[in-house]
Amino acid sequence: MNKNNYVVGIVGATGAVGQELVRLMHERNFPLRELRLFASARSAGKVVERNGQQLTIAEARPGAFAGVDLAFFAAGGPVTRALAADAVKDGCLVIDKSSALRMDPKVPLVIPEINPQELRRHAGLIANPNCSTAVMLMGLWPLHQKFGVKRIIVSTYQSVSGTGAEAVRELEDQVQAHAAGRPVTHKIYPYQIAFNCIPQVDSFDATGYTGEETKMAQESRKIMDLPDLKVSATCVRVPVVRAHSISVSAEFERSVNLAEARAAVAAFSGAELVDEPANKKYPTPLDFAEKVKCGVGRLRVDSAFENGLSFWVSGDNLWKGAALNAVQNAELMIREGWLQAKR
Repeated sequence: MNKNNYVVGIVGATGAVGQELVRLMHERNFPLRELRLFASARSAGKVVERNGQQLTIAEARPGAFAGVDLAFFAAGGPVTRALAADAVKDGCLVIDKSSALRMDPKVPLVIPEINPQELRRHAGLIANPNCSTAVMLMGLWPLHQKFGVKRIIVSTYQSVSGTGAEAVRELEDQVQAHAAGRPVTHKIYPYQIAFNCIPQVDSFDATGYTGEETKMAQESRKIMDLPDLKVSATCVRVPVVRAHSISVSAEFERSVNLAEARAAVAAFSGAELVDEPANKKYPTPLDFAEKVKCGVGRLRVDSAFENGLSFWVSGDNLWKGAALNAVQNAELMIREGWLQAKR
């Protein structure tokens, strides 16, 4: 990829996204000179083994990023707000997974298949989109390029890994308790998630929308550079371990054509078209967990919208929705010569 090798830090290295970042660094042959893992003081000093290497976790604190070329932040908004500026001051490029920076007009919010040009204007900080936004746009963007989107109604089917490892354990424990005839308890979610759906992701605001639903609207407008895009989202947690799925009904400016829509999706680098309804072929979360591309299918002319299309997207929330998108942004910057390693 590049003759330079980089000192890379991962903040939140013990979390689900942090662990996927470590894995992707090696699987994608990222040009590493050194990988440094950071976490809370509670985890500092622990030794983890990755690809035959033993790595000691350091505490994420001010001053820890001296000599680091690039740091992926995957530890939540409070950590980003506390440490990102300090890392930038030390000459480190920060690519952040949290929502802390996404709507800051000075911070690029980037999906490399959609708005890679935004990476050029960074001032040391780059934001990664919300997982459901990133997955949805892998289906919507190629259709927008073809027909010009103006309105979307969205329902999500979000996996429990989006909440974290404890939520995955809670789902597994509930399934086992149900099978054994034991009482089913819940702590992470307000209701039992096993064999259930919970129409709440994040907290509600005064409008009745949740934070997740608001993020989908605001981030889609920023990434697609469509400030007037109308968005209504309903975000739902479902008993799936990994990969989000999203149902979208979209209205377009121009007349739609199903053959052209399928061709546009099939030609898009971020999507895999799986759309053979007669053969019962369409994307599912199981099929698109740990896949680079998101699956798009169930394409049809919408019966409620004028110039409308409805479709379904499944994609890995830990990959395209988080770790993979961040790594792809870094890879693009290296290919284009926008990130230089320190010597």
